[in-house]
Amino acid sequence: MEYRQLGGSGFSVPVLSLGTGTFGGQGEFFKAWGGSDVAEATRLVDICLEAGLNMFDSADGYSGGAAEEILGQAIRGRRDQVIISTKATFRRGPGPNDVGSSRHHLLRAVEGSLRRLGTDYIDLFQLHAFDAKTPIEETLQTLDDLVRTGKIRYIGCSNFSGWHLMKSLAISDRNGLARYVAHQAYYSLIGRDYEWELMPLALDQHVSAVVWSPLGWGRLTGKIRRSAPRPEVSRLQSKVAREAGPPVDDEYVYRVVDVLDEIALESGKSVPQIAINWLLQRPSVANVIIGARNEAQLRDNLGAIGWSLTSSQIARLDAASEVTLPYPYWHQRGFQERNPPPV
Repeated sequence: MEYRQLGGSGFSVPVLSLGTGTFGGQGEFFKAWGGSDVAEATRLVDICLEAGLNMFDSADGYSGGAAEEILGQAIRGRRDQVIISTKATFRRGPGPNDVGSSRHHLLRAVEGSLRRLGTDYIDLFQLHAFDAKTPIEETLQTLDDLVRTGKIRYIGCSNFSGWHLMKSLAISDRNGLARYVAHQAYYSLIGRDYEWELMPLALDQHVSAVVWSPLGWGRLTGKIRRSAPRPEVSRLQSKVAREAGPPVDDEYVYRVVDVLDEIALESGKSVPQIAINWLLQRPSVANVIIGARNEAQLRDNLGAIGWSLTSSQIARLDAASEVTLPYPYWHQRGFQERNPPPV
């Protein structure tokens, strides 16, 4: 297992981590992802550790907290062998303070996650979204306090806009507060928006990408093709789960999958393995979160490492997945002499 440094920190993480959104399966949204119980989750953790994958990602809102509880039981007795990342910010109750990144909510969220996970510290704690109603200074001071008390080792964010992240980093620098070292962001062969603003920022400010949904919300599993019915078991079959994910034009998906299929024949690798390997060649990416409903899916995803796509194959995938950029990014391409793109 290859390890990469996480942002501007001295902490190294494996290039793959296992997402626990499939643990628990409570509610229509998470049921569409999967429903691993403690026994199955423990088996998946065992396989990961055997392969050298020792990082596990969760969130307090996954299956109403059940995912964290199941992960905590699955790693019981081997906490020192694993890296845990989790998230908070989304609503966790009906009250006015049961949401956001206020000091009140974050302190309660961290204590709740620690209890469910059965640990006294979290390796990487991330804000699940930007909270515009809470002063950034309040949020960062709270996170800094949690780092200083040892309840959190490193901090990150997720789903931030470029200005959200840059303003936060500037406030951390100005006030000597803990700095975001990771940005958990959506990025895939059929979702390359991350490259426009967030990737250049990440490279300039030393904030690593931790990629979620590398298979484009289930569209790059190798089961979605032209004139083929959607798989019976898929989050895309659930209206709630489907509409919560990134919208993608079907023809665009088919265009990319056509090239993935060609490279699969050339390389003997699966479509998911190729899609994940492509991400691991991109600048700023430190870790890709893989998900698995079962052992077979996990083992296939683990096959994404230990080899590399050729430069020609990468170029073909880049071309197939290219889209027209919004302003000002299309305009900036005309001044690459002094403003080169990151990829």
